[in-house]
Amino acid sequence: MIRWGIVGPGRIAHSFAKDLKLVEGGKLTGVASRSLERAQEFAKEYGAEHSFGSYEEMFESDEVDVLYIATPHTSHCELSIAAMEKGKHVLCEKPMGINLAEVEQMVDAAKKNKVFLMEALWSRFNPSILKVKEMVEKGDLGKIAYLNADFGFYALDRDAKHRLLNPDLAGGSLLDIGIYPIFLAYLILGKPETIMATSKFHSTGVEAQTAMIFDYPYAQAVLSSGLRSKISMKAEIAGSKGSAYLHERWHETQGYSVELNGELEEIDFPTKGIGYSHEIEEVHHCLNSGKLESTNWSLDNSLDLANLLNEVRKITGISFPGE
Repeated sequence: MIRWGIVGPGRIAHSFAKDLKLVEGGKLTGVASRSLERAQEFAKEYGAEHSFGSYEEMFESDEVDVLYIATPHTSHCELSIAAMEKGKHVLCEKPMGINLAEVEQMVDAAKKNKVFLMEALWSRFNPSILKVKEMVEKGDLGKIAYLNADFGFYALDRDAKHRLLNPDLAGGSLLDIGIYPIFLAYLILGKPETIMATSKFHSTGVEAQTAMIFDYPYAQAVLSSGLRSKISMKAEIAGSKGSAYLHERWHETQGYSVELNGELEEIDFPTKGIGYSHEIEEVHHCLNSGKLESTNWSLDNSLDLANLLNEVRKITGISFPGE
């Protein structure tokens, strides 16, 4: 039985804990927060035996094997490295770090301490996205020429100290949600030859909307993320023989459509639970096989993704205090 600990019992941690109950071979045994009371409340709700009033206490504990880092992304690097130095395996919520240098440090720490590390990019294990990727690789859609993926919602009405609007918390749309369209382009088409991008900024200084074109030898990917409006969140992958469409909201999609020979077929392909279960199953598979990284979302993949985010930031002028 793989014993999980959750670091940071926020909103996303609740979704993770619910899905963990659906996966065989693992259980939640520990919860850590800077507030012991908050950790105890979360632990009681999900049946965890141990509560910790500091992250360091759980890193030292013998009651957990692998930790899910669910804190804001400005603390991902520091907390993941501290956990790995105590011999804990780590599943770190995306983005793994706020820049390439942080991700490199985390990868180095995992290799040095001989522990498992994976970025919790749950969309990589979504059944519909896996199926569409398989169709692309088999050539069912022909030669891919175009990919479109967007992610946006309205968030400018939130408090200026909210993590999305706060530059000190590396706020903005790109790292929080822009990572998903970039991920899909990378998953389907690989690394682009060139990137074009432009951003709009909010009064707090964070980037609030970004449009990107990833250019490949044959294909183009048109991508966007934003906090200034709600946008349609479908994704399209189009080739010489046909197209595949990931249903809204595509990053957590419950199905897809395929258009071939003028006919459109819609396929329902629901996730198990909310969808975090699939990345949990991947972690279990890796740990039970003695693997220190996933072959489906490797450390090199996370480094590539961090590098692409860095490139977009350089082009658009997105920066954070203290970098």
